[in-house]
Amino acid sequence: MIAARASRSAAPREGIPVKHMVDPPPAHELEKLVGLIGGYRISQSIYVAVELGIPDLLAHGPCTTSELATATAAHAGNLQRLLRFLASAGLFTEVAPHKFELTRLGAGLRSDIAGSPGTSARMLLHKSHWESWGHLLEGVSTGRTAFELVHDVGLFEYLEQNPELARLFDAAMTESTARDGLAIAKSYDFSNIATVVDVGGGQGLLIASLLQTYPNLSGTLFDLPELAARGSPLLEKWGVSDRCTVVGGSFFDSVPRGAEVYLLRHIVHDWDDQRACRILRNCRDAAAPGGKVLVVERMISADHQGLALLAYDMEMMVNFGGKERTETEFRELFMEAGLRLARVIGPISPAAHVIIEGKPE
Repeated sequence: MIAARASRSAAPREGIPVKHMVDPPPAHELEKLVGLIGGYRISQSIYVAVELGIPDLLAHGPCTTSELATATAAHAGNLQRLLRFLASAGLFTEVAPHKFELTRLGAGLRSDIAGSPGTSARMLLHKSHWESWGHLLEGVSTGRTAFELVHDVGLFEYLEQNPELARLFDAAMTESTARDGLAIAKSYDFSNIATVVDVGGGQGLLIASLLQTYPNLSGTLFDLPELAARGSPLLEKWGVSDRCTVVGGSFFDSVPRGAEVYLLRHIVHDWDDQRACRILRNCRDAAAPGGKVLVVERMISADHQGLALLAYDMEMMVNFGGKERTETEFRELFMEAGLRLARVIGPISPAAHVIIEGKPE
């Protein structure tokens, strides 16, 4: 199999002109290439450190490897090597032999830090997602979602079958909202709007942020029944439950009717164009006269720059079956759903999120 692939790679592709050999890159560029190839080692090491709770254990000061190994039931020798490796990546500092503390960068993985990506690391690097990347070649070759090749079902069906992972997924989405929820409230003027539906709003952090910022606003938290029900405690905690209705349902079927604004954050990119269009069309059909649909997503620039953003697009391709989109692709998608892309606001966050405003045609 290896020999066959090697000969296939070496053979000229039909229709592709054979080019002359070029000089090899200098040594420092080869070293960078080697680092890119081995990037998975850092990813999985971060996953293990977070899964063991190392950042939280170091929150109050340095600990020895032996102390950390005892607290996590880990092998002390292997844990030492893991932390030494992550120290070279800038997440820890070895302040004395076999004794580590968090760096400022590493502290961002603590679970008590608002908007920490630690839970996202546990979710994105979980075995269920990680195995899919081993089938990337097959996914690229066939056009299928690698997650489905591994698990025989799509991601969201898989979450329904695995409640523990579903809770981790929900926590990661809430964590992500904490990083830019207030930015949405500050970047779009809701002061003259009376009603908003947070479509696929999960545990309600985004709608709570909006309602707390705009006392004039009344909201609806809409998601699958088992997810939406988890939002009530958070809405009560934020003191906005008297202005927010919790409704369960599927946005593929319909959404609550009659609101002025339908807000979809990190929803559209989860789906292919056909299903994304159905969601948007349902929002358009439900909106009050003069209503709007606001999509909060990352947007790929015309020159396709931004490694981090394009990495999210790859994640969508491998595990979700969706995609990050360019402005042109959003415009075409909106048009198919009967919406006119009125304007793009942003970026509103360091992660290149924008607010895309759509109005019914």
